Amino acid sequence: MAFTCRQCGSCCMYLGDYIVIEQQTGEFSFTCSCVSTGTEFTAEVDADKRHLFSDFSFPDRHPSACRFLRPDGNLLRCTIHRDSPAQCKFYRCVVMKIFDGEGTLLGTVRGTLDLHSDNSRLRSLWDGMMRQRPASDADAEPWIAAALAQNGYRVE
Repeated sequence: MAFTCRQCGSCCMYLGDYIVIEQQTGEFSFTCSCVSTGTEFTAEVDADKRHLFSDFSFPDRHPSACRFLRPDGNLLRCTIHRDSPAQCKFYRCVVMKIFDGEGTLLGTVRGTLDLHSDNSRLRSLWDGMMRQRPASDADAEPWIAAALAQNGYRVE
């Protein structure tokens, strides 16, 4: 199943300490480093997002956020998507947390709508549900949440 980023920006709101701009090498190009991996990379702001990048009010208000994150209407977008480092490209967010009736976290659902859980009851229910789920991820996500709620789980 393909992962579709929702462009909510949650994953990037605290990357300001991990993705560091070392040097600006051109109007929209930079030498950067990933603190967590110790690797350097070059980044050029995507041509279609330069107008977003030129507004520094968002990073000024959110100093912990990645310096390349910018609002675009209701979305928060990466302005270096093409050149973003591997840790960004491979990240898959958690779109749902599944709790039992007592509030114990039993599992998570990633952006690929796959379940991560060791709970056998939840896994069994999940496997049955996935045979009936709507084809589109946009339709499947609320359907999954409702089906889990009907079976006594709390979904956030």
